[in-house]
Amino acid sequence: MKIAVLISGASGSILSKRLIEVLNDNHELFVVASDEAKWIFKQETEEEFDEFIRKKKCKVFKNSDFSSPLASGSFKIDAGIIIPCSVKTLSAVACGYASNLITRCADVCIKEKRKLIMVVRETPLSPIHLENMLKLSKIGVVILPPMLTFYNKPKNLEDAVDFVIGKLLDQLNLHNNLFKRWE
Repeated sequence: MKIAVLISGASGSILSKRLIEVLNDNHELFVVASDEAKWIFKQETEEEFDEFIRKKKCKVFKNSDFSSPLASGSFKIDAGIIIPCSVKTLSAVACGYASNLITRCADVCIKEKRKLIMVVRETPLSPIHLENMLKLSKIGVVILPPMLTFYNKPKNLEDAVDFVIGKLLDQLNLHNNLFKRWE
C-alpha cells in the first residue's frame, strides 16, 4: 500500500514511531511531520525525529511543501493517517482549512474519497472537538482515538501502543498480530 503518515503536534509520538516501524518494510510510506511534532517526538522518545526517519525507507516531505505529490489528488495513495492528530489539526481538516501539507493531504483524501484515519489525541473532549469528529465521521473519516483496553491484559506501554496500532491496521485491512483479540 501507499500510505501517508502525517504527524501533527500532539502528544503521542510513540504511536507514529511504532506505526512507521511496523509498516516500513512492506509498504510505501510518505511522511510529513510538523515542526511541533518533531519537537514533541524528541521530548517523548529522547530521539531526534530526523535521525529516526533517516533509518527508514520513507519519503519525507516538509509540512510547508505544497509541491509534494501528496498535495495533489492526481497522486494516488491508498490511505492517509494523522497520528497523532492534534485538535487543532482536527479542526482545520473539519473546516477544509488546508494551510499546510498535513491538512492538504487530509483534504485530498476526503475529496478523492480515500481512506483517512485520524488518531485524535486530547482529553477531556469539548463539545467542539466532538462536533468536529462527528462531522468528519459522517463523511467517512475514521476517528480512532488511542483508547486503552484491558481485556488483552497489557503488561507494559508497548502492549498498549501495539493494541492501538493493531486496531489502526485493522482499519486498513492489514493482517496483524500486534494484540490479543477477543475470543
